[in-house]
Amino acid sequence: MLPASIQITGELLSAAEVQDICESLKEDSVRLLSVRGCQLSDRDFSRICRSVAESRSLAQLNLNLGVVSGISRTRHLADALKANRSLQTLFLHGSPLMDAGLVTLNAALTTHPTLVCLDLGDCMLGDEALGLICGMLPPDGAKSGLRELTLSANPGISSKGWARLSIAVAHSSQLRVLNLDYNPLGDQIAGMLAVAVASSRTLEVLDLEGTGLTNQSAQVFLDMVENYPTSLKVLVLTENDVTPELQQQICDLLSEGEEDEDREAPPLMLPGPASSSALQPIRDKYQPIRDKYQPIRDKYQPLTWLPHSNPAPQMVLLTSGVGESLLDETEM
Repeated sequence: MLPASIQITGELLSAAEVQDICESLKEDSVRLLSVRGCQLSDRDFSRICRSVAESRSLAQLNLNLGVVSGISRTRHLADALKANRSLQTLFLHGSPLMDAGLVTLNAALTTHPTLVCLDLGDCMLGDEALGLICGMLPPDGAKSGLRELTLSANPGISSKGWARLSIAVAHSSQLRVLNLDYNPLGDQIAGMLAVAVASSRTLEVLDLEGTGLTNQSAQVFLDMVENYPTSLKVLVLTENDVTPELQQQICDLLSEGEEDEDREAPPLMLPGPASSSALQPIRDKYQPIRDKYQPIRDKYQPLTWLPHSNPAPQMVLLTSGVGESLLDETEM
């Protein structure tokens, strides 16, 4: 039987439901598991983690919106990740990890052999955690690292921390997508990031939505894409004090560069889970003015996200084939 996908959103999980999930994981019949925003006992969370440790088919695990609610659960997850060898994508968006949680997870995350996509948005992280995350972006010539990193809405990170991340991004040999939306970055940090983008040979998507930027930052990015070769294909500057004209100029230049590449070479497919249509992740966008957690809009043409437009709390998605391009959606 081909591996399936199970997604449950915003439900109170019973022991029987958890048992079904665990049995499916142990039978290697699950490729994508999401219990996003669900409530379950500590005992049941531990049971799921033990089953994740045993699974050889699980490629994507979504524990967004507070499922990893304390240090005890963080330890259980760390133990699971140390034993698991199949996971490619891990979502912990909206989990109160803090720096102590990242310290607990760090060894498991950095040594995992297949993990390439990590969402730590709105996890109450600070500079200590960011220093550990930089270790997951090894420089050229070192071991492979993350290809996609989300650090949305972590306002506890200082300018020193963001400077350290900029250096790591500049020298990362793998990173394709970096989401920093809804962090109070400002123009100075954006300038550091522009240098990192100019130096990177792989970064294709940079999300700076709602980060306190002005036309000053936009002009720096415009000069960069206008005068220097870059791998960047998407730069998100919405919800900033940047004129629509400047945003459009940058977009047009990036589009021109992408069209030139398309004429010269076949389309680039990101290796790993980003290239698999059956593993389209849900990233929870942080929207402080509107509803706090909103599914991502389809901003990025090169990367396709799993649609999740219905905000109803009870949702189950199932698929029976890895090669299917969309999951069949069933409301409960």
